[in-house]
Amino acid sequence: MPRVYLGLGSNVEAKRNLQLGIRELRERYGALDMSAVYENAAVGFEGADFLNMVVGLQSDDAPRDIQCTAELIHELAGRDRDSDRFSSRPLDIDMLLYDDRVIDEPRLKIPRCDILDYSFVLRPLAELAPGLVHPVTGKTMQQHWQAFDAVTHPLRAVEDIL
Repeated sequence: MPRVYLGLGSNVEAKRNLQLGIRELRERYGALDMSAVYENAAVGFEGADFLNMVVGLQSDDAPRDIQCTAELIHELAGRDRDSDRFSSRPLDIDMLLYDDRVIDEPRLKIPRCDILDYSFVLRPLAELAPGLVHPVTGKTMQQHWQAFDAVTHPLRAVEDIL
């Protein structure tokens, strides 16, 4: 069964919306592996700090079906898809990896480029799956995290969120 990694983030009622996202993902996919939750400043705009995490799950659902499920959960959280890319949001669920597949289709890019660009994606992914090999670079998530300039995007682990 394919292994899927999703990034979750929120900066609007963040604790409540992350909890909603986790609850809905569990209802649909069962057991989840979860990273710690990290707080970081908004990137690309002025706004409240974000809470971010990564979850791992197993599913036979196709990548597009998982993406559709994420959109349904976004709607439950009240996300407005017409807002700017860099803006506050109640919930953002991004598919980071789907097994070792590389997909480059309109509106579906796997692995997601954010993995290597932002500490709030790479650190929790490396924590959750340090030995996982990036399907394009051939390096593990731990190797990528060790080489990452974490000073550019500082994070703070947050306790007792979920």
